[in-house]
Amino acid sequence: MKEQRVIRYRDELHDDFAGTHIKTKPLRPDYCYMPRSPLWRALKFLLYRCLAQPLGFLYARLFFAHRFIGREVLRQAAGQGIYLYGNHTQAVLDAFVPNIVCWRRRGYILVGPDTMSLPGLQNLVKMLGAIPLGETIHQKMEMIGCVHTRIREKSAVAIYPEAHIWPFYTRIRPFPADSFHYPARDGAPVFTLTTCYQKRRFGSFPKAVTCVDGPFYADFSLPAEERKQELRDRCYGAMCRRSAQYSDYAHVVYEKISETK
Repeated sequence: MKEQRVIRYRDELHDDFAGTHIKTKPLRPDYCYMPRSPLWRALKFLLYRCLAQPLGFLYARLFFAHRFIGREVLRQAAGQGIYLYGNHTQAVLDAFVPNIVCWRRRGYILVGPDTMSLPGLQNLVKMLGAIPLGETIHQKMEMIGCVHTRIREKSAVAIYPEAHIWPFYTRIRPFPADSFHYPARDGAPVFTLTTCYQKRRFGSFPKAVTCVDGPFYADFSLPAEERKQELRDRCYGAMCRRSAQYSDYAHVVYEKISETK
């Protein structure tokens, strides 16, 4: 039987095990979040509908025997823009899952600098739905405006609040409430996507199941900071429950390094 891979970590919030080794580059000062060119929009539509969605579905099914649980709850937000919050355990699968689960809605994903630093692919990942985190004050304002515009367009915006990839991790890492600023401001419905790993009948590579929960709404009777935290806590609780319920196989073992004086 194949021996399990062991990863040792110190910090659940900041350690990253993606293993991409991409040299990150800053966004161009004049980076445009929402190009309006008709040609750009046509290419974006074709790449997303004819390439990303079908290839994503095939990749998920062939490599992970992927399936959804609770997908029907999305019907409760029919005709609305929505936020999707997921645990970050894969590079490629995590990019595809939001676009598969919301087949009819256009999907977008907030991404870090690594994604936008892929050599020669910045425009491609942008067309496929990447919304990069802003670095300057101006870029941050443009990014926030872009996110809320996509929600008004009745699209789905996916966010991975854990920020860093831990491959095949079977629990939910603690994450701050900062990324819940968006739904706490515009009141759009929030759904959680909890990807869990299960043992196959044959072989050591796990299959994946993504549990969909929600909708969760911000409580506007609370002050802004408390509103973000309360929404975060409900989403985090739902993800922890799903992880405990459906993850039954650790393809990778994570061990915390004890700090000794």
